[in-house]
Amino acid sequence: MSLPHGFFPANTVPAALQGALNHAEERLNESLAQADSLAEMRGQAPLTQSWLELDTNRRRHLARVMTVSTFALDTLVRHPDWLPQLAAGGELDVAPATDALTTWLGQRLEKAENEAALHAALRTFRQERMLGIVWRDLVRPSGVDMWNTAAAVAQLAEVSLEGALGWLEKHLAPRWGSPAPRADGQQQRLVVLGMGKLGAGELNLSSDIDLVFAYPEQGETQGGSKTLEHQEYFTRLGQKLIAALDAVTADGFVFRVDMRLRPLGEGGPLVGSFASLAAYYQNQGREWERYALLKARPVAGDLAAGQELLEGLRPFIYRKYLDFGAIESLRELKSLINREVKRRGMQANIKLGSGGIREVEFVVQAFQLIRGGRDTELQVTSLRTAMARLPALGLLPHSVIDELAPDYVFLRELEHVLQALDDRQTQCLPEADIDRARVALGLNLPDWAAVMAQLDAVRERVRQHFDAVIAEPEEEFDEAGVAEGEQALSLEEWRALWCAELEESEALALLDEAGFAQPKTALQSLVAQRQSRQVQGMQRIGYERLEALMPLLLDAVAEHAAPDTALARVLPLIEAVLRRTAYLALLRENPEALGHLMRLCVASPW
Repeated sequence: MSLPHGFFPANTVPAALQGALNHAEERLNESLAQADSLAEMRGQAPLTQSWLELDTNRRRHLARVMTVSTFALDTLVRHPDWLPQLAAGGELDVAPATDALTTWLGQRLEKAENEAALHAALRTFRQERMLGIVWRDLVRPSGVDMWNTAAAVAQLAEVSLEGALGWLEKHLAPRWGSPAPRADGQQQRLVVLGMGKLGAGELNLSSDIDLVFAYPEQGETQGGSKTLEHQEYFTRLGQKLIAALDAVTADGFVFRVDMRLRPLGEGGPLVGSFASLAAYYQNQGREWERYALLKARPVAGDLAAGQELLEGLRPFIYRKYLDFGAIESLRELKSLINREVKRRGMQANIKLGSGGIREVEFVVQAFQLIRGGRDTELQVTSLRTAMARLPALGLLPHSVIDELAPDYVFLRELEHVLQALDDRQTQCLPEADIDRARVALGLNLPDWAAVMAQLDAVRERVRQHFDAVIAEPEEEFDEAGVAEGEQALSLEEWRALWCAELEESEALALLDEAGFAQPKTALQSLVAQRQSRQVQGMQRIGYERLEALMPLLLDAVAEHAAPDTALARVLPLIEAVLRRTAYLALLRENPEALGHLMRLCVASPW
C-alpha cells in the first residue's frame, strides 16, 4: 500500500520546492511498502493505515517538515513507525517531561548487555527524540518557540548523559569497583559540568556539548576485581562516557563532545579532583576561563557535589570589586572577534560574522563577568535570564534589550533551520537555491530575499550594540577632542614616542612641543624605562597593558605645568606596579585615577 495521490494538501510548499516534496513522497512510499510487507508476514495491520489516519493539519505539517529537513525525512524513511507513535504520544505538540524521558531511556538501557548495545540504544533514543524536536521547531505548535527548542535539546543531552553514566557505573563495577566514600561518608560519583549553551540550558538544534569532568576526593576503588586510584578510575569512566555519546556508529551519534574547556585544555588531565581544580583556578586561572565558567552547571553524575565545586569557584568567577583586569581581557577578546570577522567568508557565518550570535552573547556575558560579583542577579547560567535583568540593574537601557532580545531569537531560529537541514552543526548560509528556499520556508518567510533583508537589519543593530560595549579609552579620548585653538599631541604620537619609532630629533621636538624644559633628560628616562629588565621581562598580557597605558599616561603628564617633574616621579611608580597588571588596567580604564596620580606626583616627591 502507498500513500494516495493528494495525501498532502495542495499548495503546502512553494512551487520551487514541490519537486523536493515529490521526491520525499516517493522515498516514503518505498519505506512504507517494505514496512507493510513485513507487517503482512507477521500477521499485523499495515503501517500505512496509521499514516492515512493523520488529519489534514498533520499531513500539511509533515510535508513542511520533510521538505525543509533532510534529517527528518531520512529518519522517517528509516523508521516509518515513529511518526504514528510520536503523534499518539503527543510528542509532536509538546516536549516530554524529564521524568518521562528518563523512564523511556532507562527501559531501553535495561536491555543493553554490552557497550555496543548501549551505544545503539542511546542513538536510536536520540534520533527519535530529535525527530520530535525538529518537528515542533518547524511547525511551532502552541507554546513552542526558539527557547523551548533550545531547552528541549539541552534536556535530551542531560538525560542521555545521566543514562549512559549510570549504565557504565553499574556494568563496570565488577571489574573496577566503585569509588571509596568521601571523608564524611558520602558516596562519590563522577561530576559532569555542562559548559556553554548546555550549562545555560539553551543548546542549539545540532550542537556539540562542552563538558568538564571532576571528582570530590582522592582514594581507591572498592569491591571490584581490580583496584584503581580514583584519578585513573574516573579518567577511564570519563573516556567511556565520551565514547558512548560521541562515537559515530551505523546508528549515528548522540552528541559530539568537546572537552577543551577543562584546565590546560587538550594537554591537561581529562578529570580533576576538586582540590586540583581549586588550586589550578586560583594559581593559573585566566580571564577567558572565568568567561567560560559563567555558564558552568552540573548536568549529570553527582549534582550536589557539582554545585559544591562551583560554590568553591565562585570567588574566582565573580569578583566583588570592579574588575579592571577583566575589562582589559574582554577588550582583547573583543579585538579577537573583530579580527576574525574581517576574515574572508565570515559574512556567511551567522554566529561568527559581523553582528552574529557570538556578539550578542559577548554583550551580555561581559556585564556578567564585570558586574556579577556586585550584582548577584547576574550570577545565572541562562543568557535569556541574564539579558532580561540588565535594564533593571541600570546596565543597559530597555531600548537596547528590546532590540537585542528579538534579534538574538531570530539569529538562533535561523541557526536552528540551517542545522535542521541535515542535522549538521553549521552556522553558514547555504549557497544552493533549493537550500535557500528550504530555509525561507523553515522561517515562514516568502523567499530568500526576505531572509537576507531581515538578517541584514538584525546584524546591523547587533553590531552597533557590540561596538558600544567596553569601548577603548583611546576612542573616548579621540571623541572628546581638544579645545579650539589648542595643539595637543595625539595619542598616536605619544605611542610612537614610547615605542621608539621616532628618530631622536623627532622625539626631542615632540617633547619640546609638549612643554618639557629638558626634553633630552625626559627621553633618556623613557628609553631607560622601556629597555629595563623589569619591562622586558613582563608576560605578554602585562606588557600589552603597559603599551596601552603609556600613551595615555604621557598625555596626562604633558597636561601639567611641570611635565618634567611629573614624568620623573611617575615612572618609578609605574615600575613598582609592573607585576600588578590590574593596576595598569585600572589607570588605563579610569581617567580620573590617572589624573589623581599625576596631581599627587607633582605635589609630592614621596
